[in-house]
Amino acid sequence: MKGLAGRQTRGLQIGSKCPCVDNTGAKIVEIVQVLKYHGTKRRYPRAGVGDMVVVSVKKGSPEMRKQLFPAVIVRQKRPFRRPDGLMVSFAENAVVLTAPNGETKGSDIKGPVAKEAAERWSRIAATASIIV
Repeated sequence: MKGLAGRQTRGLQIGSKCPCVDNTGAKIVEIVQVLKYHGTKRRYPRAGVGDMVVVSVKKGSPEMRKQLFPAVIVRQKRPFRRPDGLMVSFAENAVVLTAPNGETKGSDIKGPVAKEAAERWSRIAATASIIV
């Protein structure tokens, strides 16, 4: 089992649209860039639970639309393995808008948050109602 703990299955790529599950006014966002991603030539950057991405707001309040924000992925449909061997997947993909330092923009998060995202981002853990 050497080396499995740090390996993360990345379930979302650039261009993926997913719901924003906080109360900032954004409803649907599209992933534009994956921050701190070091990939391979001609490969689409992918992101998984707990990764920070840059998103463009596609649906939401008029002042939020057509703007870029940093966001953290809190749920993904693609199953991923935890270090204890448990496979975890959620019913939908979901992101939470944040500041560049990880501070959440909204004051509420709807639905569960993956444990990996809560461990990495303390402000998301404080705002989340359920951590799975």
